[in-house]
Amino acid sequence: MTLENFPSKLLENAVNEFSKLPGIGKKTALRLVLYLLKKEVTEVQRFSRALTQLREEVKHCRICKNISDADICNICNNPARDHRMVCVVENIRDVMSIENTQQYRGVYHVLGGIISPMDGIGPADLEIESLLSRVEKGEVDEVIFALSTTMEGDSTNFYIFKKLKGYNLKITTLARGVSIGDEIEYTDEVTLGRSIINRMLFENFLG
Repeated sequence: MTLENFPSKLLENAVNEFSKLPGIGKKTALRLVLYLLKKEVTEVQRFSRALTQLREEVKHCRICKNISDADICNICNNPARDHRMVCVVENIRDVMSIENTQQYRGVYHVLGGIISPMDGIGPADLEIESLLSRVEKGEVDEVIFALSTTMEGDSTNFYIFKKLKGYNLKITTLARGVSIGDEIEYTDEVTLGRSIINRMLFENFLG
């Protein structure tokens, strides 16, 4: 049987939907669907409900733009965190990676991407204005850049740096224990933790 010759239209439809996921080809999609077919109906229903509930009910924190179950996420709602220290990251995966180091006690700001003209992503497509609004309120003492050390990540850092330069705050970036070209989520916890602790002034990085 080839993947173009399904014995069931229902099976074909399910495989087609799974194969739309990133990194999932038709063969992997078929394997996943066949696995689900072996499970009890109640298990598959729980799986389906979890996905539907995720899509319908998940929110973005109105302060940091992280994914949350409530209007304000657990990190922003935690009085034990240093709310005057804001770590700027690309996405929720980076928040999770930094939290796993247990070396950072500030809060975050999730941009939702990085500036990438090749992909049609400009500053207006990111949560940059909301970051500036947080700074303008005078509630932030330090902004830490924790974007991927790629050309796009560095360009985004520089763009935000220019926007923040007129404010009275400390602007830092991760120490270069994170190798050039690395994405934060793929950096091991020890290296990432040290990079946070040993962060450097962004101006020094430029010079």
